[in-house]
Amino acid sequence: MGVAESDSPNASLWLAPNPSKRWAELFFLGYTPFWLTLCLGIIIPYKLYESFTELEYLLLGLVAAVPSFLIPMLFVGKADRNLCWNDRYWVKASIWIIIFSYVGNYFWTHYFFTVLGASYTFPSWKMNNVPHTTFLLTHVCFLFYHVTSNLTLRRLRHSVADLPPKIQWAMEAAWILALSYFIAYLETLAVANFPYYEFVDRASMYKVGSLFYAIYFIVSFAMFLRIDEKPGDKWDLPRVAVDALGAAMLVTIILDLWRIFLGPIVPLPETKQCVQPGLPWFPGHTNKT
Repeated sequence: MGVAESDSPNASLWLAPNPSKRWAELFFLGYTPFWLTLCLGIIIPYKLYESFTELEYLLLGLVAAVPSFLIPMLFVGKADRNLCWNDRYWVKASIWIIIFSYVGNYFWTHYFFTVLGASYTFPSWKMNNVPHTTFLLTHVCFLFYHVTSNLTLRRLRHSVADLPPKIQWAMEAAWILALSYFIAYLETLAVANFPYYEFVDRASMYKVGSLFYAIYFIVSFAMFLRIDEKPGDKWDLPRVAVDALGAAMLVTIILDLWRIFLGPIVPLPETKQCVQPGLPWFPGHTNKT
């Protein structure tokens, strides 16, 4: 079994040696053009959102996210056919991202309100003042980001394998920082034409706010890669859940240290100020938009 896992097709320097993980990563990458085209290729360019109500926005999120679960359930990959459902990598990856992105939306979005001067103004049903649609869209976005990170980190590790350990660590840390900032900046730029996700100062959001957003990925990319990455080290679902919660807690701590010591990146109305003690999702800190 160990030989089969290590002898992946042509021992790819990009793809996972674990067959189930390799299949899932390729599936998530292949699924990305669907929801990306739907959102950025159809709905935003043709301004279909102008006629959307709460229901249409919710349906958009469901149409984007639900197939990422249904397709691998209904069309089981060859690598997964002899595995129990809880041993399949796509299940583990999905649970990790669900937990991480849920915490991100429910809690960290309020840092965007109080630190970055962001606000949602489209009609939507909400949880903790965060649109349900963003919970769903974040799931597929984060799957794409983290699988991309997996591939590049794996390739980088092969490239620097002969270097001293400290150099390997430094190069990997530098790559994670660069990739995290690039993805955060690119996402902010990608939604620039959507007028109902607003910023007090868009230029500051691109430059400094993207670094704030990148904190998510600076923590999560290296942690997410570890799931079923080493041959013989299979993760169970409790370990996946605990790891995702640990990553989420570390991000929360770093974001709140920014809020306390650096404060907002732009001048904010008094109702959105975050200089008082306590966390931004407590009463008195929430965005009222």
